[in-house]
Amino acid sequence: MLIFIKRLASAGLLLLLSLQCLTARDLMDEVGRHVDAPQSPHRIICLAPSITETVFALGEGEDVIGVTDYTDYPPQARLKSSVGGLIDPSIEKIVSLRPDLVLATRELNRRETVQELDRLRIPVFVINPRGLDGILASILDIGQALNCSSRAESLVKQLEEKRRRVAARVRGLPRPTVFVLIWDDPIISVGSKSFITQAISAAGAESITADIPRASAQISLEEVVRRSPDYLLLVKGSHQEISLDELKQRAGWDRLKAVRQNRVVYTDDRLEHSSPLVFDAIEELAKELHPEAFESR
Repeated sequence: MLIFIKRLASAGLLLLLSLQCLTARDLMDEVGRHVDAPQSPHRIICLAPSITETVFALGEGEDVIGVTDYTDYPPQARLKSSVGGLIDPSIEKIVSLRPDLVLATRELNRRETVQELDRLRIPVFVINPRGLDGILASILDIGQALNCSSRAESLVKQLEEKRRRVAARVRGLPRPTVFVLIWDDPIISVGSKSFITQAISAAGAESITADIPRASAQISLEEVVRRSPDYLLLVKGSHQEISLDELKQRAGWDRLKAVRQNRVVYTDDRLEHSSPLVFDAIEELAKELHPEAFESR
């Protein structure tokens, strides 16, 4: 009887997928793959927190049936079923949720995961955002995949306008140098190819590691001291949060002028999210660095 039930469930999944194929749209995702996406997906699995945030921002949160671990935004997303980690989601769990579309990101998800879902004939749309403009482009592409392009276009216009308003506020002001600490041992920051570097620039500052031609930049404490940033930028609320007090207890960090003078700016972890949230983080960071620019006029 158990074997019969399993076979019946498998047959049902195959029938569902076959019906979807009859009404599917042939889309090209951001890594050049053809995806047979359903006309109006209603059972969506998001394989990265940033994707979940984007889907909710597009007003499609009710259709999300699965997310990955460490999905924190928005709060209602925490109520969704977890399919596991970014690197190692459970294929069995994904299949059991019977998705009609899975959204993945090239940056964080493994190619093997996408290939296995392809083998199971589960549609997977992969995004590959690069920089702030890439995040906006991915919002449009996700909107197309979810068949809500008009809402995606409206959201992108709102985010672009927010970025323009911040730029107008900080235009002509001194641009302090900052060092953003992503990880402390080894010391990891961001390079020129990171959207975080662009976010810092949009907030009216410059990252001291912006000249490193990579997204992620490992750097020695000696080099950080040599570059002497005006501010140390620490991310609060992240899963690897570290405070100024902790750094002061560690050998060598007191050589950094910003540490000795308590010139530290805290930003929340939205700065690390390649989703609409990063545009909110840009505004908040600009207010921390240039409070005078946001005083009532």
